[in-house]
Amino acid sequence: MKAKPIDLRSDTVTLPPEAMLAAMIKAPLGDDVYGEDPTINALEQRLAQMTGKDAALFVASGTMGNLVASLSQCGRGDEIILGDRSHIARWEQGGASTLGGISLRTAPNQADGTIALNDLRASVNEDDPHRTVTRLICLENTWMGQPLSVEYMHAVSELALNRNLSLHLDGARLFNAATYYKTDISTFTSLVDSVQICFSKGLSAPAGSIVCGIHDFISRARRWRKALGGGMRQAGVLAAAALYALDNMVERLQEDHENASLLSNILSEIKGIKQTTAVKTNMVFFEPTAESGMDRQDLLGKMKDAGILAGIESNLGIRAVTHYGISKADIEEVGKRMKAVYEA
Repeated sequence: MKAKPIDLRSDTVTLPPEAMLAAMIKAPLGDDVYGEDPTINALEQRLAQMTGKDAALFVASGTMGNLVASLSQCGRGDEIILGDRSHIARWEQGGASTLGGISLRTAPNQADGTIALNDLRASVNEDDPHRTVTRLICLENTWMGQPLSVEYMHAVSELALNRNLSLHLDGARLFNAATYYKTDISTFTSLVDSVQICFSKGLSAPAGSIVCGIHDFISRARRWRKALGGGMRQAGVLAAAALYALDNMVERLQEDHENASLLSNILSEIKGIKQTTAVKTNMVFFEPTAESGMDRQDLLGKMKDAGILAGIESNLGIRAVTHYGISKADIEEVGKRMKAVYEA
């Protein structure tokens, strides 16, 4: 009998709990393009308050959120500085360049997700007609499971302020960072001009992200959202899921972190596996050692045969992500199956 799959590919595979689905069905609705959906309005007001910003805008996805934030703060020929292994640089089709004529200038991400301050300073173009105009710095928190510290973000915020640059935060998993540091998300968002936060990862909503910032920024972002085809009508069904998530799914992120730590401890006991990063939130990265006689693809295939689904991040190895759909018992079962893979 084939083993039941345990899906560690991503926290995007989470399914909404029954109570979240019930909240979606009961949500009061209106036309959000006209600004008349009460559930969307409630969500936007709540996130503006939580982040300490003037206003917020519901968008279809994190990619759309980052894109409208970039387009709303940069013009054609302007430049954004961001990490070379950031989600915006690698996994969002270069949308700011494709649709906005914005140059993306990458600087190396360090192992902890930061971009060295000296690299950021060196990446800012001087006022020279030969050069693009640097307008925006983008950070990502968390990055590959690594939470950026408040101290680091404060230093980048000061740098941006001194160079008259805007600062955007891709906070798709910002609640994971806040959980790790045992603080509110406003601790981070107070240091940036704009932020995007996703509801469909660890918070387990089926879709949707939010973008927050000052009134003028949100007004521009709303226009860009419409141009990108992101104006949704009775979108309160999705906002209801996000509101449920804020009330019921944030505190349980600690459970995901604990399960990731447990998985890390189990893998550390298996000879032939090397972990490639420190485990701080809900991601574990590892690869087979040279002595095991396997490469990453070999091990990933054997894991799939054993009913363990995971992914590969080219620089860091195999990625296992804990989430609402994974229990402590599942992690213990993963440990048994991984040991069996190496004993075969």
